Amino acid sequence: MDIRVAAYGVIVDDGGRVLLSHWNEHGRSGWSMPGGGLEPGEDPAAAAVREIFEETGYNAELGHLLGIDSHVVPAANRSKRTDVPLHAIRIVYRARVVGGKLTNEVGGSSDEAKWFSLKEIGSLQRVGLVDIALRMAGLRP
Repeated sequence: MDIRVAAYGVIVDDGGRVLLSHWNEHGRSGWSMPGGGLEPGEDPAAAAVREIFEETGYNAELGHLLGIDSHVVPAANRSKRTDVPLHAIRIVYRARVVGGKLTNEVGGSSDEAKWFSLKEIGSLQRVGLVDIALRMAGLRP
């Protein structure tokens, strides 16, 4: 079994809009929370800040830990072909923008970043992490 530990931020602006990044990799896509996998030896909080910047162009400051989600993705459901399942451990923080400019990632696993109202999120094609993270933050799409 492969294991992937990743860290994400739930970022809500003053108008109640949520920042999402569009994951687009291995022929699959959907809107997700900004964040991603830890580098070897990297602190989860540092990874969340780094990934938020890479995917959105924003400098972020983390707030409190919202929760940790753990689930196993069967091999047949993984985004890349493999014969082994993936144990995904996702660490979710509250975060806020403290600088930078909205910029789409180039050459990474996401290709767009955008602000959405909770109502809009309900109709988006999104990965399961979005609903999980929003629930952790006490929000509903």
